[in-house]
Amino acid sequence: MNNTKLRVAVVGAGPAGLYATGELLKNGGYNVKVDLYERLPTPWGLVRAGVAPDHHDKKLITDRLFDFFIENPDVCFFGNIEVGRDVSHEELSDWYDAVIYAVGASSDTHLNVPGEELSGCWAAREFVAWYNGHPDFSGLEFDLSTERAVIVGNGNVALDVARILTMPVAELEKTDIADHALAALRDSKVNEVVLLGRRGHLQGAFHNPELEELEHLQDVDVIVEAEGLLSDSDAELADADWDTVRKVETLRRLAVRPITGASKRIVLRFLASPVALQGNGKLEQLVVVRNALERDDTGALRARPTQKQSTVDTGLVLRAIGYRGCPFPGLPFDDRRGVIENHLGRVGSENDAVPGVYVTGWIKRGPKGVIGSNKKCARDTVRCLLEDSAAGKLRAASLDANAVANILMERKPDLIQYQGWKKIDQQERLAGQSAGRPRVKLTHLDAMTECALN
Repeated sequence: MNNTKLRVAVVGAGPAGLYATGELLKNGGYNVKVDLYERLPTPWGLVRAGVAPDHHDKKLITDRLFDFFIENPDVCFFGNIEVGRDVSHEELSDWYDAVIYAVGASSDTHLNVPGEELSGCWAAREFVAWYNGHPDFSGLEFDLSTERAVIVGNGNVALDVARILTMPVAELEKTDIADHALAALRDSKVNEVVLLGRRGHLQGAFHNPELEELEHLQDVDVIVEAEGLLSDSDAELADADWDTVRKVETLRRLAVRPITGASKRIVLRFLASPVALQGNGKLEQLVVVRNALERDDTGALRARPTQKQSTVDTGLVLRAIGYRGCPFPGLPFDDRRGVIENHLGRVGSENDAVPGVYVTGWIKRGPKGVIGSNKKCARDTVRCLLEDSAAGKLRAASLDANAVANILMERKPDLIQYQGWKKIDQQERLAGQSAGRPRVKLTHLDAMTECALN
């Protein structure tokens, strides 16, 4: 039995940070104490602020697993404190034996086309955070007076947004969607949502379960504009994996469904890319180019623009073409990939790792995968940390747990610890019970802090 004592700081209390905490608690005989730092007063990251409100089953992992980790007596939660502002990376590196950064991807990929700066063009990431009640985005105002919204991209986030924009409000009222978003959607004039996919239907970025949900939307017609969809031969699909075949089958079912004249519709348009946004002070039109698939020198299929262009009248464009990580103070950053530079989770390069500093989650591998993908990612990172500890590569922590807590509370009087978070959780759940909803979220920092500290 290895009785080595380890004090580890995990920065970020989303799925990546919680899975890392869980792996540390397994510890392989190590005596591990974890301090979990979170910039917001609330844990759970994108499970709280990214998962669609109507996907309540995906949020149950917080009750079934993450609560088990955070309630462990060897874990201390420090919320409402920002590493890089309230406490520095250098301090954490000194105070702890090791630090794991699980800070996610807090930016997004831009279209890089003329007119993108026009009012009415947003990141889907911002819209998702807004309707989920993230306090940084609760004050945003989206113009939902336009009849047509365009989403650039066709991954799961794009499908989530399209679904939320077209779902009956009566269904949304049963979810934990933020109250301000619910009020705005009640008055929404959006009756058509167009999703633009740069490549063809065989390369759609969505997963089949999310695509299948479109078959069950009430009072929504789904239009599939995909050349060759109904004539794909068995030979063309022979090399496709099972997931792709299932997606094609779902698209075919959607394509042949009769148009009912529903009050709203979703249009899946493939081989289409935006080339310009136009308008007088605010977005009024989107210029779209028709693409063709060609093989490059490596044999890979690439979408190439043709000479065919069209315009789409719209006052709202949401780009859903990928999240992106941001540089973190004091750590090397790979700007091309949008991640903290690392090798197998060790921060730095393969031959020049920063001692005792690690990453996991999207800031390690890029914004890909589902919630559960973070489990293996965290396991691999923690394995590296424990290997380095066994090899004597970690610097000893300079402060004990009480000393760190005292410094943080003196520096940040509105620091929120576990019991404070549970007060927020309880208030939200009680408000939800009276409204027949899972919870009614607090969406402003002042209200969260007041609830937690009183």
